[in-house]
Order: sequence, then C-alpha cells, then structure tokens
Amino acid sequence: MKSIEIDRTKRLKEEPEKGHNRWHPDVPPVLEVDPGEDVVLETRDASDVQMNASIGIGDMAGFDAKVGHPLTGPVYIKGAKPGDLLEIEYTDIIAQPYGWTRNRPGAGFLRDLFTDPILVHWDIKDGWATSKQVPGVRIIDGSFMGTAGIAPSHAQMKVWMEREADLVRRGGTAFPPDAEDAVPSQGPIATEGLRTIPPRENCGNVDAKQLTKGSRLLIPVNVDGALYSAGDGHFAQGDGECCITAIEMGATAVVRFKIHEGEAARHNIVWPRFAHPGYFLPPEWAAPRNFIATMGMPIRADGTQEGEDCLTLAARNALINMIELLQERGWTKEQAYIICSVAVDLKISNIVDLPNVTVSAFLPEDIFQG
Repeated sequence: MKSIEIDRTKRLKEEPEKGHNRWHPDVPPVLEVDPGEDVVLETRDASDVQMNASIGIGDMAGFDAKVGHPLTGPVYIKGAKPGDLLEIEYTDIIAQPYGWTRNRPGAGFLRDLFTDPILVHWDIKDGWATSKQVPGVRIIDGSFMGTAGIAPSHAQMKVWMEREADLVRRGGTAFPPDAEDAVPSQGPIATEGLRTIPPRENCGNVDAKQLTKGSRLLIPVNVDGALYSAGDGHFAQGDGECCITAIEMGATAVVRFKIHEGEAARHNIVWPRFAHPGYFLPPEWAAPRNFIATMGMPIRADGTQEGEDCLTLAARNALINMIELLQERGWTKEQAYIICSVAVDLKISNIVDLPNVTVSAFLPEDIFQG
C-alpha cells in the first residue's frame, strides 16, 4: 500500500515536500499511483498544527492566519487526463485523538452576533468526542475530509480569479491570491495559487459531512494525472458549519481511485458529485432518530418581509432560534453556537411557498448525555 506519511509534530512549511496549501496546476506530485491501488494519506488539521489542548483564547492572536488548509499531496493518478471523471473512494478515515472548534471574530455565518473569540478543545476516544468546555455533550464519529480536490488547469485558474475579483468589486467577499503563509513559499504557486477557503469546480473545501468512510467523490479532471490532495479532517460537523469550524482534527485517509474515461467531457460534467452506498452515519444519527428543530423564514428583525432569494436570511433565523432554544436549556450563547456548528443540520424545508421559504435547523437530542 502506497502512502504519504507526515511528522505530526511539524508544520507543513517544515515538510513542504509532503504537501501544499494553495491550488495550482504546477504543484509537483508527491506520489504516483495506479487506479485501484489503496493509498494512505496522513493529514494535518486546518490550523496546520498550531492548535493543541494547551492553547488558550489569547494564544490564537499569534497564529499564522493564511495557512489553511494544509493539504497532503498531490497524488498523480496514472492515466487520468482532462475530460475524464475521477472517482475517489474513501475506504477509511481515521481520527487523531484531539480536536478543536473555534469562532474567529469577523468570520462565521453569524459573525455580527458573535464578535468575540470562542475556543473548545475535544477529546476523541472510542468513537466519540467530548469537551470540558461543553459538558454533558458527546458527538459521534462522523469523520470526513473537509477539504479534498484536484488541481485546476491554468485556464480555470484565470477564470476563477477573474470572477472572484469581480465579486469583490461588487461588494462581495472573496480571498484573492496571497503569498503570506503559502506552501510552496516562492514562485508562481505562492503568488498566483488559489486560496483553499472556498470550494470550486475542483471540489476543495466543500465541508460535506456525508463524505464519510465508504463514500465516493467524483470530480471532472482538469490536468494530466488529476493531482489529488486532501486535508482539513473533521471528526463531526453540522450541515452548515456555522461558526466556521467543525470538530477539526488531524486524520489519516485511505483512498482508492477509479477513472471514468471521457465521462466528464461526454456529459458536460463541470461540478463535483458524491455518493454513498449505505448510511453515511448509523441510521439513527443520519436521520436523526430523535430530534428537535427550529424554523427560520425570510423576515428581518424589524419585521420586513423578504422573498424567495433570501434563503440565507431564513437559515440565519433558524440558527438564531436554535441558539435561543439551547439557551433556554441552560447553555451559554457561545456554547450554543459551538453545538450548532458541530451537530445541528440546516435543511431547506420548502422553497416554493412564497414569500416564506423555510429553513429548519435540526438538533439531534441524543448528543446530550444523561
């Protein structure tokens, strides 16, 4: 079995030959494999080993800010070429024993309501995560790779940079290329490489919690060899990851590749797809079996009615209502926000009953012990 092994005590910049943290077609492959081979990738957490159980809130101000996400790879898959569809099967995802969740001021879905930093450390053992900062809660193992993808082509990079720059000009949020904390640290990869914060057509940071062991991720190939990389392991996450982090962890991913020759070109497949042959979690957790849910609709705090283009507002209101519910049960506002990020699933309940499209926030009751 081929593998890329890392020193988990070292930052990516100390082992630059093992990975990268920018998307670029010229990142050299670390490993070359045949389709069908099992490949082991050891990965770092999203903080690039800056976080550990002894870190306090005050320490985070000194963190390198633009390291995310440290990726292991790329892996060159023999025979993969543009126009193919690459299938990545996750045959196993193994968690490290420590995880963390944080809220960073200025980031997250409810960044205007949560302006102070929050930090929670998690102990991961026997398939569960528990934390002294959120006592009485245990989160089941739902390990997946938050960030995984393949290299873009040079033409794709140009298009993506232009469209994101246009969004910024129109007042939106995007993160242009930035060489600070880049690995590799020099040359065009550092200065032109795309930040890994947003997912794109090459997949990347989609944070899809259903990509657990047994799942299959399919991505249109852009360059010869596809150049697959992975990192940003999550032990568990709610659909939405509202405070911008899940239960973040280092992980080991075991993957197997299959090439569907010409499939992307033949069917004009541009965006990633994913599938799972069974339950992505035990059925009682995937559903979940026992839950309470809050609703949100597109009505502003001042009573202004919005319409069908405001699903974001409906999701915001569903989360605010869930945080209030958790506060009624005795959790602090900050603890409630963390619980929402790691365990609460946002789902679109209706998108047609205008004007009140509805988003519901589902809280699995069985996370509460005793």
